Amino acid sequence: MKAQVFRGVNQLSYEDIPVPELSADEVLVQVRVVGLCQSDIKKIRYPLYEPPRIFGHETAGTIAAVGNEVKNWQVGQRVAVMHHIPCMRCAYCLNDNFSMCDVYKNISTTAGFNASGGGFAEYVKVPGHIVRSGGLIPIPDNISFEEASFVEPTNCCLKAVKKAQIIPGQTVLVTGAGPIGLMFVMLVKHFGAKAIATDLLPSRIEKALNVGAEAAFDARDPDLTAKIQALTDGMGVDVTLLAVPSDKAFFQALDCTRKGGKIVFFAEFPDEMEILINPNLLYRREIDLMGSYSSSYRLQSLATDIVFNRRIDVEALISDRYPLEKLSQAVEMAIAPTSETYKILIYP
Repeated sequence: MKAQVFRGVNQLSYEDIPVPELSADEVLVQVRVVGLCQSDIKKIRYPLYEPPRIFGHETAGTIAAVGNEVKNWQVGQRVAVMHHIPCMRCAYCLNDNFSMCDVYKNISTTAGFNASGGGFAEYVKVPGHIVRSGGLIPIPDNISFEEASFVEPTNCCLKAVKKAQIIPGQTVLVTGAGPIGLMFVMLVKHFGAKAIATDLLPSRIEKALNVGAEAAFDARDPDLTAKIQALTDGMGVDVTLLAVPSDKAFFQALDCTRKGGKIVFFAEFPDEMEILINPNLLYRREIDLMGSYSSSYRLQSLATDIVFNRRIDVEALISDRYPLEKLSQAVEMAIAPTSETYKILIYP
């Protein structure tokens, strides 16, 4: 089969490799579409993982083979694939910190080499633990593979929304109107709150308004704080979702978030970045800082419901489609987006 093998920093090799062999409790999925995620790009561009690996984890496809011990799954079924499932027994899982679970971190779907998602290949193997524990999600007949590939990123965004306890009537600032920021706008509106978005590209500011933002501004606007104060009766927003790894965006969030509000770090910052802050800003204003990483097993059914019942329009986020052989070009497009670049999908 064909696969894009990570051979080193910024080195993707389009190769012929063996189709993964199945153990008795495993399932083989033919990948029909896989989303290109910012975390994939980070893993390709920085020395974070030893090669060789095959990345890609926002996967939807068709079951091509099942092991002898697999029950309830048949060849030909259309499925979305969750590449991590927690153990549900460790101290992290018992506190709903599923993404900190060692099983969650270390058991993943694979197309070969070190298990790393494996979606950037024609076939991906799903380990028995993931098969048994809800990592395969049947796709309804009326839902496309493209839509189904959004279940995993929807879960990740949903986790941040739930962690921030966003409720109807609140106002939420979303910094960055790329594909993740736009999904946040959709989810915030879905849960009855009002979204205000910021970005540097005029097209993305307009796109945020089109998908449901109450207002959207250029992040460089010197009057941004005043405008947000005006929209919130002088209070500031209840929650800020940081969807870009920018220290400037963080300090804007401090200026724009009300006393007693929350700021959620969703985008991953460069490891070398440090942010200096006077702790009294948090103490006196009682602002909560929190991080939200990856998905939550507890929200999987809700994420599936939101996508499969089209409660948000994930298709509106798709801007570009690339064959697997052109993954490198897709990565470059994501790094230096045009005014119309949003979610990029890859087709093995």
